[in-house]
Amino acid sequence: MGTSYVTNPVEFLINTLFGLYILMVMLRFLLAAVRADFYNPVCQFLVKVTNPPLLALRRFIPSTGKVDTSALVLMLLLQLLSFTLIGLLRGGPLAVWPLLVLSLRELTELALNVFLFSIFVQVIISWVNPGTYNPVVSLLYSITEPVLRPCRRLIPPISGLDLSPLVALIAIQLAKYLILPLFLVFL
Repeated sequence: MGTSYVTNPVEFLINTLFGLYILMVMLRFLLAAVRADFYNPVCQFLVKVTNPPLLALRRFIPSTGKVDTSALVLMLLLQLLSFTLIGLLRGGPLAVWPLLVLSLRELTELALNVFLFSIFVQVIISWVNPGTYNPVVSLLYSITEPVLRPCRRLIPPISGLDLSPLVALIAIQLAKYLILPLFLVFL
């Protein structure tokens, strides 16, 4: 059976729990950045779940303009902690610089994936159940509109067909191919 019998499930739990919480902090950060409806029930949930560590960090780390710096620092610290715990579990060396670079890469990939999946889900919802109100759909629109608006200017709707999501999805995927490998240069 070996050590992987216990190591793999623990690593899975660390990845899952830290990943979900980092995703919640990321969503709160992005929704605040796009000025989403604060009274939306999903926003209220995200605020309640992420407030305890963010309020503690805000005592030491002020916002920079409209950027919630404490949320960025919290995501980075959580990602670093996650990688550190997994490194300790595997018994590997723990160098700070590679952990920092990999954490930044992981957070960048998460942000791009949030936009990618938000656009994809919004498109599917528009096909299946267009025109209905749902708090989640409202937030999806808030997140995706800053990405889709420039794409609509580039390619306006053709005969009522909006191709901007397709352009945005291709651009985000291309950005992943171009940006993410750059982090590995710094290792």
